[in-house]
Amino acid sequence: MINKSLVKDKADSFALRIIKLYNYLKDTHKEFVISKQILRSGTSIGSNITESKFAQSTADFISKHQIALKEAAETEYWLDLLYKSEYIEERLYKSLFEDNEELIRMLSAIVISNKEKLKEEEKKKNNKGRKTNNS
Repeated sequence: MINKSLVKDKADSFALRIIKLYNYLKDTHKEFVISKQILRSGTSIGSNITESKFAQSTADFISKHQIALKEAAETEYWLDLLYKSEYIEERLYKSLFEDNEELIRMLSAIVISNKEKLKEEEKKKNNKGRKTNNS
């Protein structure tokens, strides 16, 4: 299982890189639309992971990580668009893309393992209910 603080640390580092990218696009290219979109999605990954620490249930925990995963997918879209429109160079694109892909892999693993955990919890709960009813 993936260390939850590791994914949080990686999301925080990624968010800081996205903030720098936003400032670069805004100041150097006077680009305000896509830069704002990637700023929102790229920083939202870490905020949703942080929210998951206070999840009310395993299902809520999974939901927060699924939202973070969706934000990472959106960030990938904006990165592709920035690269294809020549706002960012290939080297920067590849670096950010790889970091984002790593977050996607980690978040996917967290979601999958916790869905399995949730199924086990539900299975135990159902079995416990059957034993009580049969007694």
